[in-house]
Amino acid sequence: MMPIALPLTALLAFSGYTVSLMLQAEQSLIDFGISLMSRPDTAQVVIDLYLLATLAGVWMVKDARARGRSVLSVAPYLLLTAVFVSIGPLLYLVVRGIRERRNSGATAPVQPHKFESS
Repeated sequence: MMPIALPLTALLAFSGYTVSLMLQAEQSLIDFGISLMSRPDTAQVVIDLYLLATLAGVWMVKDARARGRSVLSVAPYLLLTAVFVSIGPLLYLVVRGIRERRNSGATAPVQPHKFESS
């Protein structure tokens, strides 16, 4: 069974921080993204972040399939990942942990999918 304390704490803290910043923001999320991509130094960080987000998305899809879930079941997490990056995978881990706890007595544990490079 996967502990959910760490991803839940990170999800709540980061989501709260994100919401508070968005409420105070003087520009839209799109304008903010465009301004980040307009400079090479910040563009590199954004590109790096989205490469990592892509890896997280691939892992979520493979993990869901290994657990007998459809790719469609991961779509909300992928959408959140595309917009807010960390929030999608953190929420996926929390929900997965809650499902594991709920089903721990009903079925044998499923081995998580390990990310392998090809």
